[in-house]
Amino acid sequence: MLTSHGARAPLAWSAAHVGAAIILSAIILTPAYALDASNTSCVGGWRGYNCATVWGPAGDPHVRLVPEPLDEAEKARLAAGERKWQARCHPVIAHDRYGVARYRYSAAGCEFGVGED
Repeated sequence: MLTSHGARAPLAWSAAHVGAAIILSAIILTPAYALDASNTSCVGGWRGYNCATVWGPAGDPHVRLVPEPLDEAEKARLAAGERKWQARCHPVIAHDRYGVARYRYSAAGCEFGVGED
Protein backbone atom coordinates (compact mmCIF):
# COMPACT_ATOMS: atom_id res chain seq x y z
CA MET A 1 0.00 0.00 0.00
CA LEU A 2 1.44 3.37 -1.02
CA THR A 3 0.64 6.53 0.86
CA SER A 4 1.65 10.13 0.44
CA HIS A 5 2.86 10.21 4.04
CA GLY A 6 6.42 9.20 4.77
CA ALA A 7 7.30 6.90 7.59
CA ARG A 8 6.96 8.57 10.94
CA ALA A 9 10.29 9.64 12.38
CA PRO A 10 11.21 7.81 15.56
CA LEU A 11 11.90 9.73 18.75
CA ALA A 12 15.65 9.51 18.06
CA TRP A 13 15.24 11.70 14.96
CA SER A 14 13.49 14.38 16.99
CA ALA A 15 16.28 14.28 19.56
CA ALA A 16 18.83 14.57 16.74
CA HIS A 17 17.07 17.65 15.38
CA VAL A 18 17.00 19.28 18.82
CA GLY A 19 20.68 18.44 19.39
CA ALA A 20 21.66 19.83 15.99
CA ALA A 21 19.71 23.01 16.67
CA ILE A 22 21.45 23.47 20.03
CA ILE A 23 24.90 22.95 18.49
CA LEU A 24 24.09 25.27 15.59
CA SER A 25 22.84 27.94 18.00
CA ALA A 26 26.03 27.69 20.02
CA ILE A 27 28.14 28.10 16.87
CA ILE A 28 26.15 31.05 15.59
CA LEU A 29 25.96 32.86 18.92
CA THR A 30 29.66 32.44 19.75
CA PRO A 31 31.35 35.86 19.64
CA ALA A 32 33.63 36.38 16.65
CA TYR A 33 37.25 37.35 17.11
CA ALA A 34 38.41 40.69 15.78
CA LEU A 35 39.10 40.67 12.04
CA ASP A 36 37.46 37.23 11.62
CA ALA A 37 34.39 36.43 9.57
CA SER A 38 32.08 33.44 9.51
CA ASN A 39 29.28 32.22 7.29
CA THR A 40 26.78 29.49 8.16
CA SER A 41 24.58 27.96 5.48
CA CYS A 42 21.92 25.29 5.95
CA VAL A 43 19.93 23.27 3.41
CA GLY A 44 17.22 20.69 3.83
CA GLY A 45 13.77 20.32 5.27
CA TRP A 46 11.81 18.56 7.99
CA ARG A 47 13.15 15.09 7.24
CA GLY A 48 16.80 16.05 7.15
CA TYR A 49 19.14 18.95 6.73
CA ASN A 50 22.81 19.82 6.71
CA CYS A 51 24.63 22.92 7.90
CA ALA A 52 28.16 24.11 7.23
CA THR A 53 30.07 26.98 8.81
CA VAL A 54 33.14 28.53 7.23
CA TRP A 55 35.26 30.98 9.20
CA GLY A 56 38.56 32.71 8.76
CA PRO A 57 40.21 36.09 8.53
CA ALA A 58 38.03 38.83 7.08
CA GLY A 59 39.01 40.56 3.89
CA ASP A 60 40.41 39.55 0.53
CA PRO A 61 42.54 36.39 0.84
CA HIS A 62 44.53 37.40 -2.25
CA VAL A 63 45.85 40.65 -0.76
CA ARG A 64 49.37 40.33 0.63
CA LEU A 65 50.85 42.91 2.98
CA VAL A 66 54.28 44.07 1.89
CA PRO A 67 56.64 45.19 4.67
CA GLU A 68 58.00 48.72 4.57
CA PRO A 69 61.72 49.29 3.83
CA LEU A 70 63.89 49.18 6.91
CA ASP A 71 66.34 52.02 6.32
CA GLU A 72 67.14 54.90 3.95
CA ALA A 73 69.61 52.85 1.88
CA GLU A 74 66.97 50.21 1.19
CA LYS A 75 64.42 52.91 0.31
CA ALA A 76 66.86 54.45 -2.17
CA ARG A 77 67.63 51.03 -3.72
CA LEU A 78 63.92 50.25 -4.14
CA ALA A 79 63.20 53.69 -5.64
CA ALA A 80 66.06 53.23 -8.15
CA GLY A 81 64.68 49.84 -9.16
CA GLU A 82 61.21 51.34 -9.64
CA ARG A 83 62.60 54.16 -11.84
CA LYS A 84 64.58 51.61 -13.90
CA TRP A 85 61.47 49.45 -14.40
CA GLN A 86 59.34 52.44 -15.46
CA ALA A 87 62.03 53.64 -17.91
CA ARG A 88 62.17 50.19 -19.53
CA CYS A 89 58.48 49.25 -19.48
CA HIS A 90 56.65 52.59 -19.93
CA PRO A 91 53.36 51.44 -18.32
CA VAL A 92 50.25 53.00 -19.89
CA ILE A 93 46.59 52.37 -19.07
CA ALA A 94 44.55 51.58 -22.20
CA HIS A 95 40.91 50.51 -22.49
CA ASP A 96 40.15 47.28 -24.34
CA ARG A 97 37.16 46.80 -26.67
CA TYR A 98 34.90 46.12 -23.66
CA GLY A 99 35.92 49.32 -21.87
CA VAL A 100 38.04 47.57 -19.25
CA ALA A 101 41.15 49.53 -18.25
CA ARG A 102 44.31 47.43 -18.66
CA TYR A 103 48.00 48.18 -18.38
CA ARG A 104 50.07 48.01 -21.58
CA TYR A 105 53.87 47.77 -21.53
CA SER A 106 56.55 48.50 -24.12
CA ALA A 107 58.74 45.48 -23.23
CA ALA A 108 58.08 41.78 -22.74
CA GLY A 109 57.96 40.50 -19.17
CA CYS A 110 56.95 43.83 -17.65
CA GLU A 111 53.51 42.49 -16.69
CA PHE A 112 55.36 40.17 -14.30
CA GLY A 113 57.49 42.94 -12.78
CA VAL A 114 60.69 41.84 -14.52
CA GLY A 115 63.19 44.67 -14.30
CA GLU A 116 65.97 43.50 -16.60
CA ASP A 117 66.33 41.84 -20.02
